[in-house]
Amino acid sequence: MPDNPSKTISFECALALVKKKLADANLQPRMEVVPLEAAGGRFLAEDVAADRDYPPFHRSLRDGYAVRAADVAMPPVELRLRGEIRAGGHFAGNLEAGECISIMTGAPLPGGADSVVMVEYTEPHGDKVRIQRSVQSGEHVGRQGSEAAARATVLPRRRRLGAAELGLLATVGKSRVQVFARPTVAIIPTGDELVPVESQPEWFQIRNSNAIALSAQVAAAGGIPHCFEIAPDRAADLRSLIQEGLNAELLLLTGGVSAGKYDLVEQVLSDLGAEFYFQSVALRPGKPVVFGRARGKFFFGLPGNPVSSYVTFALFARPALEVLGGGEFAPPLFLRARLAKPLEQKTGLTMFLPARLERSAVDPVVSRVTWQGSGDLVGIAAADCFLVVHQEQTNLAAGDWVDVMVK
Repeated sequence: MPDNPSKTISFECALALVKKKLADANLQPRMEVVPLEAAGGRFLAEDVAADRDYPPFHRSLRDGYAVRAADVAMPPVELRLRGEIRAGGHFAGNLEAGECISIMTGAPLPGGADSVVMVEYTEPHGDKVRIQRSVQSGEHVGRQGSEAAARATVLPRRRRLGAAELGLLATVGKSRVQVFARPTVAIIPTGDELVPVESQPEWFQIRNSNAIALSAQVAAAGGIPHCFEIAPDRAADLRSLIQEGLNAELLLLTGGVSAGKYDLVEQVLSDLGAEFYFQSVALRPGKPVVFGRARGKFFFGLPGNPVSSYVTFALFARPALEVLGGGEFAPPLFLRARLAKPLEQKTGLTMFLPARLERSAVDPVVSRVTWQGSGDLVGIAAADCFLVVHQEQTNLAAGDWVDVMVK
């Protein structure tokens, strides 16, 4: 932890602090059992084991003919056709020397067979099949237990359940699954300039877009968002809303965290006994971002500008929210792309610039979009990623490899 939380720290240091404070808190998220169809996006609260071998039998990987590899070692050869096995069926006998069986993808290999010849290399003639090429023993066969042996762990605790994981749970018969409860998140927008979305603002007012965007980000991260009414720039009203917001498992405030006369969030939190871990990060956008804990609950004070709020949630609040939801701490994922045009910056900040990725024939290329700063939602809506420019990258040439954070 920095000696002085108000001191501006690097993005890397701030992220490490979030991780450390969450780990030190030794959080124990609640668990619940839900139907499989309701488990999407949740984190597993149990290890899940295979209920049998997978595949449960030697399985054909191609449409073709089940054979003994020794019988087709010197093609072309003719084999006697014994029958057919469809997926969902089986052959009761054993394949003998000089015989083959028509087999479909996914069907169980008959006894005596050890490989499959693809149908493209065969010519059926009545009760005979001409095999045009050889195969190795085991070719085009998925061996029993090769994917997972019975009782082996196939999904570990704390894994997020996406489409593939849900399919695997269905495969092993988990119609109900133990997961961690979705954490509740209080969202308090602040500022006298804000009006509800449905209102017609005066020329000096703006609609409350941050609460809507943050609600979507919270839900995508697995949390349950609860949007509070707009907090005015009055300490007593703000205090009452914050006290209520601290009943949630995570508190997010937007606006009121800069150094202005009416930026009251940090003062009110201090009056409530909050401990601050950092209050300024060397970012653009998003420098005045606050992280701390009050009455046993973690909170983030996010900047009021919409792009700053979006970025700082993605960088710091989302990993924290995933831990509160039972997952592992997962820092933002940076991909790599070639820079489309040269760029210079001497700010000493880590910059997250709205940009777009192009899928070129060689390497991915990233280009900045036109935007007017951290209040420009039109610019961020036109972007599909953020170009990440690190503090030490003062001069970047076209074609240089750079980091990219996908939206």
